[in-house]
Amino acid sequence: MTSSVRRQLAEKVDLRELAHLEQLAVFSDPHRLPGIRMIASTYLGVVPSPATPELPADTRWHPVSSLPPMAFDHGPMVTHARTRLIAKMSYTNIGFALAPKEFALSTLRDIYGAALGYQVDATNLQRVLARRRVITQTGTIAQSGRSGGRPAALYRFTDSQLRVTDEFAALRPPGQL
Repeated sequence: MTSSVRRQLAEKVDLRELAHLEQLAVFSDPHRLPGIRMIASTYLGVVPSPATPELPADTRWHPVSSLPPMAFDHGPMVTHARTRLIAKMSYTNIGFALAPKEFALSTLRDIYGAALGYQVDATNLQRVLARRRVITQTGTIAQSGRSGGRPAALYRFTDSQLRVTDEFAALRPPGQL
């Protein structure tokens, strides 16, 4: 099945590489499509950063927080995928699939914040991921930006394969138990 998913992505949106792909769920409500009974096997795929596939004219990238209206039950499918990604971010190293090879903590903070849907403190994120041995410093620093200041240390993920880093962890929005 995963080879079929990869082939479809390559043919439809010129996407030839996925950093992570897993079967997500099967949607089988007999009334999910009008007039026909059909099941849908859904997948969670994470596109490596940066990715610049050539998209058809009728296709666009959208932030998951502001998607256009979708047909049938595709909205709940996206919600299910986002929920799975958020959960995986709390107990695995799946951030490797979202981040560039080398990154500043501010970049990683922005990636995690966008995926989780709330602001993440870079210092706490670094502390948690370093304690789990998920990220490590590269020993290099970023180029100084337009605003000047001290150049940021660069980090990388220690693995590029999905692994469980803390089977009892959960990243939650601030103030929630």
